[in-house]
Amino acid sequence: MFGLQPTHLIIIFIVAVLLLVPQRLPELVRGFGKSIAEFKKAVLNSPEPIHSDSQDKPK
Repeated sequence: MFGLQPTHLIIIFIVAVLLLVPQRLPELVRGFGKSIAEFKKAVLNSPEPIHSDSQDKPK
């Protein structure tokens, strides 16, 4: 897309967030941290082990 690599787009997005919403940044980071914690808790409390599909297929 326009000759930009995904890493360039991520950097542009981060800079835009830092410039456009500095007063909401702590709230955004806190929400991101809570999301990560909830995801980890869900994975650890999963009743079934999580495996990739490649392990389930016979060779």
